Amino acid sequence: MQKCFIEDENGKLSYWRSEVFDKDNTLFFLHGLTANHTMFDEQLPYFEGLYNIITWDAPMHAESRDYKRLDMDTTSNLIKRILEECNISSVILVGQSLGGYLSQAFIMRYPDMVKAFVSIDSSSYGYYYSKSDVWWIKQLDWMAKAYTENILKKSMANQNALTEEGRANMLDMLKYYNKTELINLMSQGYKAFFDDNRPFKINCPVVLLVGEKDKTGKVVSYNREWTRDTGYEMIIIPDAAHNSNVDNPKAVNYYIKEFLYKNDIV
Repeated sequence: MQKCFIEDENGKLSYWRSEVFDKDNTLFFLHGLTANHTMFDEQLPYFEGLYNIITWDAPMHAESRDYKRLDMDTTSNLIKRILEECNISSVILVGQSLGGYLSQAFIMRYPDMVKAFVSIDSSSYGYYYSKSDVWWIKQLDWMAKAYTENILKKSMANQNALTEEGRANMLDMLKYYNKTELINLMSQGYKAFFDDNRPFKINCPVVLLVGEKDKTGKVVSYNREWTRDTGYEMIIIPDAAHNSNVDNPKAVNYYIKEFLYKNDIV
């Protein structure tokens, strides 16, 4: 993978693209909140021979920590700029958790630029979130402050991943942040989503992948409502929690590939 940069008044953002960029279709992998591009280490080499690959460290994350804006207008424009720099007019978005929200924000703004959307342990834009849900999410700041940095990071790793490999990956991704940075990043991520959240229709093919042991918030129940309301296929990933693509990469890779082939995106 070739490392590239975007720079503007908000700072410097890192992204990666295939060394050889000559396939008909492009996958853009977008990681979750507090994570980074390494959560897709088992996806990138699997798909690189079949598709052009792009991934990034989202604003305020890991090697893009110096990029100081994390809102949906900004992230959507950055995705568009990356695609333009790679001469890509239409892309397949693969978004895990926050990456699924960023994907939907982009689809809402630039629907003609998206061929398909794979949601991994994310949930839908729209009126699925009760006042109680939103209230509890807003309490994360003070609840997180009650933990030491070490315990906070370990609890996040245990919450998001089921396997030893998944938890080790999560801890490694969290090493970029001290406790204050981590709490601020979580706050900014949820604020970006709720500030932008509204119902809208996605016209491209969509598949929902959800870890069977995902206990992060109400992700499983939100996805059940999402598939009920839209008819999108929802696939339960066995032996996996919230970071299902890290816990069970073999299953996630298989279902992504099957979804793309089923929709003739090859």
